[in-house]
Amino acid sequence: MVTFFSTLLGGLAGIRYRTYLYVLMGFTAGVLVGVVVFDLLPEIFQLVSKLQLDITGPMLALMLGFLVFHIVEKTTLIHFSHENNYAVHSHPLVGLISAIALSCHSFLDGVGIGLGFQVNTATGIMVAIAVIAHDFSDGLNTVTLMIVNKNTSRRAFFLLLLDAITPTLGAISTLFFTIPDSLLVLYLGFFAGFLLYIGASDILPQAHSEKSSALTVLLTVVGAAFIFLVTRFV
Repeated sequence: MVTFFSTLLGGLAGIRYRTYLYVLMGFTAGVLVGVVVFDLLPEIFQLVSKLQLDITGPMLALMLGFLVFHIVEKTTLIHFSHENNYAVHSHPLVGLISAIALSCHSFLDGVGIGLGFQVNTATGIMVAIAVIAHDFSDGLNTVTLMIVNKNTSRRAFFLLLLDAITPTLGAISTLFFTIPDSLLVLYLGFFAGFLLYIGASDILPQAHSEKSSALTVLLTVVGAAFIFLVTRFV
C-alpha cells in the first residue's frame, strides 16, 4: 500500500503543477536516464556475471526496446514531421502507450518485491524500500507522459491509478510463479532500451521545446543524481 500512495502523490504533483510541466519534464528525463545508467545496467551486468551469460543477449534486448518504441512512434504517425515546434508532434497514443508500459514496469517492481521476500525477509525489505523510493517519480513520469502528449487530466489520473495499483498486484502474483534469472536479464535489457528512448529522445527534447532554461537543465541533473542516491544509499 505504501507503493500505491507514493506513486499517487507523484502523479498528483504532476497534475497540480501543470504550469511547470516542462520544468518537471527535465527532472523526469534525468530520472529515466538515471534509472538506466545507475540501476538497470548494473543489475544486468551483475546477473550476466552471476549466471555466466553472454552479454550480447541483454544488449540486443536493450537495442530492441529502444527501436520498438521508436518504430511504434513513427509507424503510428505520432510524430508527423520534423517541422515547427516539437510539441506539435505529440499525440495521445504516445502517452497511453508510455503510461501502460510504465505500469507494466511497476507491476514487475512489485514482482521484484515478492521475489525478494522469497529469498529472505531482509532482501524483501530492501527491495521494497528501493521501489517505494522511486515510485514518486514513477507517478510523475506517468502523468507527464500523458499530459505532454495531449491527454486530458482525467485520463492521466486513471492511468496514474493503474500505475499505483500494479506494484501491489505484482507482489501478489509471486505467490503463484517465479521468474528465471535468465529471462529477467532480457526483460531488464528491453526495459532499459525503452526508458533510454523516452527519456533522452522523447521527453528531454520536449522539455526544451517551449523554453530552454538553466532550471530545466539543472533539474535534469537533479533527477539523475536523485536516482544515483537512491540506488547507492537506499
